[in-house]
Amino acid sequence: MNNTLEFLKESGTFYLATTEGNQPRVRPFAAVFEYEGKLYIVTDNTKKCFKQMVENPKVEISCMNKKGQWIRVTGEVANDDRREVKEFALESNPFLKSGHNVDDGVFAVLYFTKGTSTIYSYTDEPETFSL
Repeated sequence: MNNTLEFLKESGTFYLATTEGNQPRVRPFAAVFEYEGKLYIVTDNTKKCFKQMVENPKVEISCMNKKGQWIRVTGEVANDDRREVKEFALESNPFLKSGHNVDDGVFAVLYFTKGTSTIYSYTDEPETFSL
């Protein structure tokens, strides 16, 4: 899991894919963190992507780093309403503090309940990790 977290943080922006009916939806994300050994992402519970993840928890993340490697994270997510996790999310991603707080009723954190990540490159064999 550390390899996945480090890769996503190093890349800065990653892209999250959800589905709406039978239509894929992709959007940029930047906040990611680890808590209790689980990989977390952050959004607002008012956004369509949140609704999509609640209705269908299967998601994929992808991004590329400056070394020419890319990652695919595939799995399922679940919402976590615990205050302490939201506080940790804000401490781990300070840029979020300008638009979120744990008591706003909107700030949402989701974690991967299961999944894998695979790091690819043009020159090396893919490396796969469990989440």
